[in-house]
Amino acid sequence: MKVKVGFGFDVHRLVEGAELWIGGVNIPSDKGAVGHSDSDVLIHAICDAILGSLNMRDIGFHFPDTDPAYKKIASTVLLSKVCSMASEKGYSISNIDSTVSLEKPKISEFIPFMKKALASATGLTEDDISIKATTTEKLGFTGRQEGIAAYSVVLVKKNKK
Repeated sequence: MKVKVGFGFDVHRLVEGAELWIGGVNIPSDKGAVGHSDSDVLIHAICDAILGSLNMRDIGFHFPDTDPAYKKIASTVLLSKVCSMASEKGYSISNIDSTVSLEKPKISEFIPFMKKALASATGLTEDDISIKATTTEKLGFTGRQEGIAAYSVVLVKKNKK
């Protein structure tokens, strides 16, 4: 069986008054992420990991911020499209492992809801999706609460014919 690994990374700036979407869940917060879509840093990192595993470039290539069709789009929609692209190439996702880095708010209580949203968008079971949260101990742009970052690794496998 052929398997491939992909790595994804994404960052978004945090500003007061914007919504904070992480893993398909709207997290209550004084600050939110800004960008062209809903700025869901976790889903963007997962999309890049999937696309990278299959040598299909990155999320910005497929869903450019210059295209008004993607303005404020839910990133769960983008993730579903990326999974379909992987399937069209003959691959399925085996598992996802991700880490979200932000100082606050604390998101551990929302992780089960994120896993449910990601499972719905990908067709995976919640057991195949790992989400961890960390801080940078007040160091760097995430520590100063200027931004949020996410990292993701995926394993994809070639479907049997």
